[in-house]
Amino acid sequence: MLHDVVQGFTAPTAKTREQNVTASSTTRKGFEELFLAHYVRIAAILRRMLGDSARAEDLANEVFLKLYGQPFPRNDGDNLPGWLYRTAMNLGIDALRSSARRSRYEQAAAREEIKKQAAENGFDQALRAERQQRVRAVLAELKPAQGQLLLLRASGHSYKELADCLGVEPGSVGTL
Repeated sequence: MLHDVVQGFTAPTAKTREQNVTASSTTRKGFEELFLAHYVRIAAILRRMLGDSARAEDLANEVFLKLYGQPFPRNDGDNLPGWLYRTAMNLGIDALRSSARRSRYEQAAAREEIKKQAAENGFDQALRAERQQRVRAVLAELKPAQGQLLLLRASGHSYKELADCLGVEPGSVGTL
């Protein structure tokens, strides 16, 4: 598809194609002409905004997908290129906000992990490792179904969920 776009720009210039695209064309050909006339510039704007070429191309595709998927009022007075650029800007801003939010969450999680590791000294780490070894040894001595049952219960599953998982009656989960 990208090869077709590049070949399309070797023919008439983008400005000529933009003038040929009318806001009232609703055919597939009209949409393709609109895509060829504006895709590269919309992707470039998003690339400058986001600093990531792959993400910019994804969002540029999403802009045209929104146009294709929704009936857009295509009267002579409509500013279709303006709508495309505004939609691209909105998607770019949303992507920046999402990225910033995710970065804040990841940094907060990293800080918490560092605090946990710093608060836990070598003695605490050795105790935790020894406790884990004892639990594993006990689980290894149990029957597989009982070990599975204990692990699932420790993970927070209810008796009903455990009974469904093991294929037994809910009343017999406690005795197992």
